Amino acid sequence: MTGRLEHLLGISEPIVLGPFGGASSLELTALVSEAGGLGSYGLYGYSGERIHKTITALRARTPRPFAVNLWLPTGDEVVPADVDLAPYFDALAPLYTAAGVSAPEPPDAFLPAIDEQLSAVMTAAPAVLSVVFGVPPAAVIAEAHDRGILVVGTATTVAEAVALDEAGVDAIVASGAEAAGHRVSFLDAAERSLVGAFSLVPQVVDAVRAPVIAAGGIADRRGVAAALALGASGVQVGTAFLRTRQSVVPDAHRHAIAAAVDTGTVLTRAMSGRMARGIPNRAMRTIEASGLIAPFPAQNWLTGMFRAEAARRDDGELLSLWAGQSAALATHDDAHEVYRELQLGLPH
Repeated sequence: MTGRLEHLLGISEPIVLGPFGGASSLELTALVSEAGGLGSYGLYGYSGERIHKTITALRARTPRPFAVNLWLPTGDEVVPADVDLAPYFDALAPLYTAAGVSAPEPPDAFLPAIDEQLSAVMTAAPAVLSVVFGVPPAAVIAEAHDRGILVVGTATTVAEAVALDEAGVDAIVASGAEAAGHRVSFLDAAERSLVGAFSLVPQVVDAVRAPVIAAGGIADRRGVAAALALGASGVQVGTAFLRTRQSVVPDAHRHAIAAAVDTGTVLTRAMSGRMARGIPNRAMRTIEASGLIAPFPAQNWLTGMFRAEAARRDDGELLSLWAGQSAALATHDDAHEVYRELQLGLPH
């Protein structure tokens, strides 16, 4: 499998930066691409105009291929008119007070329309569009290919990988349950789609034609070597890069990753309304104790009001501390060092 992904994506080494929705960095994305891998940038919540500006800014930093990532709608997203926010405001009141912010006025929409986002990506034509939470429609894949854009899908089960493969995506990320951040399952509930990378990757490799990128629990050379031994054509790494100074997360988030142990992360819906893996803190515990979690994306918007101020204050107790189960293996604070460490797991 060695060389398959590199040839497809036009990169030197099969190392992919995980896309961080809401926490992506121009510097880190460009750094990974410049090093020879595929930098990725998460566009969650971005308007079409902001997407265009972001891709333009990335191109100014690197001429090498990079990916941008979008969340596909699953059909269960609520809009402001669908939900009474009052009880959720009440549940979050202690966290708003702790952050020193007032409860916000409901917006006209929680998220930009996916058509607006896709249109902006197609116009800007990055090398790669990666997606989570679903299978891109055939028309989207066809237009992307017409514009020279490769499409990468993300699967948490073999069935999801097969669906993506049959749709004609160019590569598939097999995301194990160890991974940081949101569980991006779309054919079944996230709770019933928690397959570890060691089991998921070889089964996906056996089931699909597209090259497979292993994700979840990979933070050093050993994880890279193991993923390739399981048949993956490349790896996607998130937490190890998120800890570095080139990422845009607050120092409190970096410190939490550095202090994490193997049992130090949990799965929760508290922060966004969808299941995600992170490090417990006051915000998570307060929300879970209240028993009131708004549906996605309302909860993400509600907590975003105090999380933004917490980031400015560097208050880790009020942030979404996303991290994977191998956080303890994320030992470098410089992204160049992380990349060099991952390189050592590649065949020589």
